[in-house]
Amino acid sequence: MSNFSRRQFATGLAFGTAILAAPSLAFGARPRVVVVGGGAGGATAARYIAKDSKGAVDVTLVEASKRYYTCFYSNLYLGGFRNYASIGHNYYGLAVNNGVNVVHEWATSVDNGAKVLKLGSGGSIAYDKLVLSPGISLKYDSVPNYSPEVQSRMPHAWTSGTQVQLLRNQVINMKKGGTFVMVPPPNPYRCPPGPYERVSMIAHLFKKSNPTAKIIILDPKPKFSKMGLFTAGWEKHYPGMIEWIAPDTHGGLKSINAQTMEFETDLDTFKADAACVVPGQRAGTIAQSAGVTDGDWAPIIPATMASKADPNIYVLGDASVASSMPKSGFSANSQAKVAANAIRGELTGSRVFEPRFANTCWSLIATNDGVKVGANYKAGAEKIDVVDKFISQGGESADVRKATYEESEGWYKGITTDMFS
Repeated sequence: MSNFSRRQFATGLAFGTAILAAPSLAFGARPRVVVVGGGAGGATAARYIAKDSKGAVDVTLVEASKRYYTCFYSNLYLGGFRNYASIGHNYYGLAVNNGVNVVHEWATSVDNGAKVLKLGSGGSIAYDKLVLSPGISLKYDSVPNYSPEVQSRMPHAWTSGTQVQLLRNQVINMKKGGTFVMVPPPNPYRCPPGPYERVSMIAHLFKKSNPTAKIIILDPKPKFSKMGLFTAGWEKHYPGMIEWIAPDTHGGLKSINAQTMEFETDLDTFKADAACVVPGQRAGTIAQSAGVTDGDWAPIIPATMASKADPNIYVLGDASVASSMPKSGFSANSQAKVAANAIRGELTGSRVFEPRFANTCWSLIATNDGVKVGANYKAGAEKIDVVDKFISQGGESADVRKATYEESEGWYKGITTDMFS
């Protein structure tokens, strides 16, 4: 790592001046890879390209946040199983141990023809290959009358940041015997089991400190991930507390009123004392700017994660159309390794291995009651195909469920090490 990039990281400075240059291959210098997004996809891709190329590739990671709080495991913070600091991570290891140039800036647009990423400061970075792992942007208008202006009253807490702290505070301070309303998003969205684990964690808090509280779920979907496991768990641990209402019953959400905390449906108008509203989603805005989406998500070539619209851009994680793979941190990490291998091979002539993907989504329903769903995948000609899959079974012993939860703790430690060390 250069002295400049070490100083830049240590002082927390971003590139405040323009660093625009023609793509590096034109000068015979090291090929340059720029990665946008420092989450499970982007951080992993940056680390593996830099580490495995052994200095043959110049890697720059562009991420606005200096400390990254994982969306996965944020529900466990919400439920009181983890503290907030434990889900926060920095980029020191990527910079110092792996030689990644870490730039804390907003990526604002892409000039595909010139192969240049433009930054919020006015600077620019040239690339030979660009990796986009920007996560999601929210379609606020998918929920009538929801908007950025009212999200502090009804937090979504579905992106990295402090909203999950706000939501937890609202839940803890809710009046005794009050009602919490959860509005999950329509498909497809980040972390399919996430809204229902969130309900479980809020119910866990209520059971200890507000046992007469009620939770209403106004779902736009007729079914959801691990539905049988969650509903059985709710009946076991939180009997009478949680009511899931299907769209054919409530008739659709007609409007919300953030001032009065009311949710109007054909069935009834539900009054909340606290609420979580998660709207529909699409790929992060930089993917839209780069012209690699179909309007919402970015179609990719399964074997490499390269964009179908631009062969010099790769799209990972939540932003991509990864076929059978859910939008999860595990998926993004797996896809990042496939993309890193393909990019390194193309730029340095190193061996490219057959792509393989994997995913597991763990969920905690109550103390030591963990469940999971997952699969292994391969790259087909047109899409990523399932090879085999698994899911926790109903009626498992307490020891099995505890072991599943402990497995998830080991996974969290492992994936964050893989991303940031």
